[in-house]
Amino acid sequence: MKVDSMRAIDRWVGVPLCFLLTLLFRLIGATAAPSLTPRRLLFIELSEMGSTILADPAMTKAVRLFGTETFFLIFRRNAPSLALLGTVPAANVFTLRDDNLLHLAADCLDFYRWARQRRIDTVIDLELFSRFTALLSGLSGARLRAGFHRFHNEGLYRGNLFTHRVAYNPHIHIAKNFIALVNALNAAEAEVPYSKTVITEDEIHLSPISIEAEAKDDMRRRILDACPAYDAGRHRLVLINPNASELLPQRRWPAENFARLARAVLATWDDVLILITGAPEEAPEAERLQAEVSHPRLVSFAGRQRLEELPRLYALSRLMITNDSGPGHFAAVTGLPVIVLFGPETPALYGPLGNARTMTAGLACSPCVSAANHRKTACSKPLCMSAITPEQVFAEVRTVLES
Repeated sequence: MKVDSMRAIDRWVGVPLCFLLTLLFRLIGATAAPSLTPRRLLFIELSEMGSTILADPAMTKAVRLFGTETFFLIFRRNAPSLALLGTVPAANVFTLRDDNLLHLAADCLDFYRWARQRRIDTVIDLELFSRFTALLSGLSGARLRAGFHRFHNEGLYRGNLFTHRVAYNPHIHIAKNFIALVNALNAAEAEVPYSKTVITEDEIHLSPISIEAEAKDDMRRRILDACPAYDAGRHRLVLINPNASELLPQRRWPAENFARLARAVLATWDDVLILITGAPEEAPEAERLQAEVSHPRLVSFAGRQRLEELPRLYALSRLMITNDSGPGHFAAVTGLPVIVLFGPETPALYGPLGNARTMTAGLACSPCVSAANHRKTACSKPLCMSAITPEQVFAEVRTVLES
């Protein structure tokens, strides 16, 4: 389904359903927090692949605090991102199809059976004020339910379906907000609002993963297949990710800027090989960029690896330049230096947890998307992205490549 259709359903159908379910919960006393220790904990984060990486510190803290078995609910198209860190076993992941309303409804019914069969006792809803996920949480059968609550904020109504209602804080990183949800379940007594805890920078650290030599060799063979001139002993790989999801296409830096940057990099360093990355459906765009630059040391690599194989490519690379999208977060598990270009959103909230340099144009209108507008912007001309010049990005590239 289209993003705007999903937003409309969430608003016009989700709000009355949340209201009715809240009335039922009040009648049966299901809004009070029981005295339980989480044992089988379900995380819900449907729509953003990068958020599964940003949520990992919260998931690992939950396991450390409670010794829980973790489960995850996510859209099927985004599920491969969970395999990057492997915090949640694949057998404990339930996926929803979102290609049409019929599939989504059928999968929701299957989810309710699945959750009860696995005796899920606790749910943490990581979504920002989604009515759909509030309903999924409420009907999951879990007696402990933590999620973001609007309190006195207008326009974010999602009922009163959580036993632990956490105040979303737009002034701290989203990874800390996720940890606040875990902390709420560990509170010694009821709080209004949860969570009255200090969350340090050390708590949003990601543990790097190791890549086996055989996996690296396999990736080198794929690069050689795409670019026969590739010499692993000589070339430094620089990755360009020019894509961003349809959830917020305004995050895309103009293609002509990527082309100008690539030409400058190739002209400055003769040992750099640039690969354009992307999903299979993004290959035509990558090939257009390759044709525009038309240089033997710039090739399209889009669609030549599965998402869960990206760390192998990152482990061989020297640098990645990307829009504010999933790959910037995926690279955080490897330590690859990344330059991330932000516009409609802010790195203060959504900056990668890894070795990242973030850039913004600093326009007065930016960031323009937030939880308050359900991440929908009225902007039709994202100057916040085009105002970041290739020359500015090149200066950051130089700093990394010459360090």
